[in-house]
Amino acid sequence: MYTWSIMAEKDTYISREMLGCLKRYWGYEEFRPWQDETILSVLNGRDSLTVLPTGGGKSLCFQLPALLKEGTAVVISPLISLMKDQVDSLKDMGIPADYLNSSLTPDAQKSVIERIRQGKVKLLYISPERLQGDWTLSLLKSIEVSFFVIDEAHCISHWGHDFREDYRNLGIIKEEFPGIATHAFTATATKEVQGDILGQLCLDGPLINIASVDRANLTYRVEMRSEIIQQITGVLKKHPREAGIIYCLRRDDVDHISTRLNALGFKNLPYHAGMSDQDRHKYQEQFIGEKVDIIVATVAFGMGIDRPDIRFVIHAAMPKSIEHYHQETGRAGRDGLPAHCYMFYGGNDFRLWSFFLEKSPNNEVMREKLKIIYNLCAHPQCRHKVFVNYFGQIYDKVSCGACDYCLGEVDTVNDSKEISRKILSCVDGVCYGDGRGFGAGYITNILKGNLTEQVSGWRHQRLEVFGAMAREPLVFIRYMVEQLLGQGFLRREGEFSTLSLTETGRQALKGELTPVLAKPLIAQRKKEIAGKQKESKEKEWASVDQGLFEALRRKRAELAQKTGVPAYIIFGDRSLKDMASKAPRTREAFSAVFGVGEHKLKSYSEAFLAVIRAH
Repeated sequence: MYTWSIMAEKDTYISREMLGCLKRYWGYEEFRPWQDETILSVLNGRDSLTVLPTGGGKSLCFQLPALLKEGTAVVISPLISLMKDQVDSLKDMGIPADYLNSSLTPDAQKSVIERIRQGKVKLLYISPERLQGDWTLSLLKSIEVSFFVIDEAHCISHWGHDFREDYRNLGIIKEEFPGIATHAFTATATKEVQGDILGQLCLDGPLINIASVDRANLTYRVEMRSEIIQQITGVLKKHPREAGIIYCLRRDDVDHISTRLNALGFKNLPYHAGMSDQDRHKYQEQFIGEKVDIIVATVAFGMGIDRPDIRFVIHAAMPKSIEHYHQETGRAGRDGLPAHCYMFYGGNDFRLWSFFLEKSPNNEVMREKLKIIYNLCAHPQCRHKVFVNYFGQIYDKVSCGACDYCLGEVDTVNDSKEISRKILSCVDGVCYGDGRGFGAGYITNILKGNLTEQVSGWRHQRLEVFGAMAREPLVFIRYMVEQLLGQGFLRREGEFSTLSLTETGRQALKGELTPVLAKPLIAQRKKEIAGKQKESKEKEWASVDQGLFEALRRKRAELAQKTGVPAYIIFGDRSLKDMASKAPRTREAFSAVFGVGEHKLKSYSEAFLAVIRAH
């Protein structure tokens, strides 16, 4: 065995063996930022907590050292689909890995156990529930365990967004396996979640390696929902033949949107918890196998989906927290290539989530998280900066260059001070006889000067604020109201979501604070933005032979059909793009393609070289 040491916090010693292993199996020439420190910690037997964003290469941080250490690394993973995907990928690279879970037949389980006892498994994936069984503990104590990995470690925390009770019992590892290092990995963890992970796992003097949560390759756009089918199809037209996920808040929304899109010629499949297990599994496999590129789903779909070529994620409604949004959009662009995230939100989303959260044991915490994400939607600001600051990190760029705000797609109103004062004055002055306020729709009608039956009944047409914004469209006024709500100048109260001023709202009414308000996008502005996006996409593909890329994709799909593994496990889009750019003609040249290790060179080079030569 080899000895590794960390020379200094940012000056790590990377051995030839580490780089050799990286190239031999993964086909990469160098480590990504933050990977080497965790790998060295694993090799040195020091406990660790690593927070790397989705697509940052978390799995490699424990898979590579598992090959360089004696014994079997045990990986605790929350989902069968996640285990299968990782094991299939490792086997395709020539790495001996297996899982033990309920999907195996008795004979298959017996075969895996035999390989484990013979020391032929370098990485073993199991669930937290299985680890706690006496039989599993006895098996692991009979072999040499190199280290333990807790994947998706945020599931441990009550503060986390995917809390699982069985993860709370993983402190058993230190009791049952003293002296064996434990390594926790997650993509999203606030300071509270990090502290909970460290405490629950009883980590001993761990290396804490917190990478930047920023996903610089993702471009975020947030827009108020109006005609949702039209808004979604507008996005789909920008991403022809590309993979994407459309997230909906409710099952009925999934069924409605999926049916409408199919009728309009956008082939997709639905996915939600109300469907049978058989249908969900079948549709998920079709998406993973690239037989369909668009899935319309509730958040029941996602964890364990490792398809790296997802180029866009659409939210047809606002998620319930920044953590959820960060994780769900993180399923786009896992290959490091540019990807796009679109959210269409409405004030009703806030009310609906508030209703869902009423019976939550974390009601107070989750309501606060809901306010924060609503602020992200309604406040014109750099989206990347919001994410980074939320997770307790500093974002020092002046402009991210990858969100609607920083790309100049969000136009702010010139007279936001006056507009906000008109709205705040209306909310403050319009109320029932008992002092309770009215909802956003009613306030909008007052400001527009719409003499509805309700307005006439309350004689509010006599108020000074009636028609104060008569020249503006209703959609504009409502958009301004929602922004003042999201930014905390107004609040919703009670079961009827009536509006009232907050303390900062009173300050704005007095002219002491000025909200920043954005204009709704108009048709001409949308056309200009679409033109810029098209130009950006053309630059991205400038050096790639797109005809060759499509031919390589067809070959990849054919091989996936033969081998029974997802196409992206054979090669990701990043590798195919590199092939279509370099057009290698020999095995030696092919070995220089991104992601081509020794096993893939042996297994796939001739098939892909034949396509390149023919093209």
